[in-house]
Amino acid sequence: MTVKNSSLPIEFRPARLSFFDSPIDLLSLGEAVGLAELSMERRIPVRQASLNVAKLVRLRKDAELAKSLQDCELVTIDGQGIAIGLRMFGISNADRIAGIDLFMALLSHCADAGRRPYILGAKQEVLDQALAKAVAQFPGLEFAGSHHGYFPAEHEEEIASHITQSGADCLFVAISSPAKERFIARHADRMDVPFIMGVGGSVDVLAGKTNRAPGWMQRFGMEWFFRLMQEPRRMFWRYASTNTAYALLLAKALLSGDNPVKRVPE
Repeated sequence: MTVKNSSLPIEFRPARLSFFDSPIDLLSLGEAVGLAELSMERRIPVRQASLNVAKLVRLRKDAELAKSLQDCELVTIDGQGIAIGLRMFGISNADRIAGIDLFMALLSHCADAGRRPYILGAKQEVLDQALAKAVAQFPGLEFAGSHHGYFPAEHEEEIASHITQSGADCLFVAISSPAKERFIARHADRMDVPFIMGVGGSVDVLAGKTNRAPGWMQRFGMEWFFRLMQEPRRMFWRYASTNTAYALLLAKALLSGDNPVKRVPE
């Protein structure tokens, strides 16, 4: 069941859909930033997750990952493939919010509003570069703390305690899926950080370690191809398997007439 979390005041809850049994919230980038600020201002717990094709396919076989997504108060459309799929079934306002765009918008907002973020993830040298670039790009930005993402499982409790003690207003977790979602699911309730967002490789982009696809490739949903060209050995099987599985899901739904989009009641 794709339940809309009741911790958000009803007037601020975005319209939620179920797409192939995965939750999706329909809102714009500006609305997502506004919801994050509401969370930080009122100390309302909001866990954000981004949905792309690879994650949608994976969660259909991973019950723990699926539950972690169901438990999120905000699930945004990260992959253009998800937006295209929703439009195929009549959802015209399926706006994609790239994780990197939301991450950067929130860093800018934190600088303007005096909010203090914490970043968990990436290699130490990459994290250091990202923090320096963020402070230079967004004057006034102050971080509550940071920690690299290469730690053994037995250190999770210690890191979660450090995040709690930092007094952070928001937490950005830059760890690959599904480890990112599992860390958030295990520790979100005890860390006392109102807004938590998984940002994946966005810290690498901020640091300048990896590049984003050109704008025209983003608009046509070809960012996956750009990334494949950058990391062919690591990404080929992931994209070949998940894109094929997703295409088959769409084709089966179209041929059967079974609409995979369901409205989630208030």
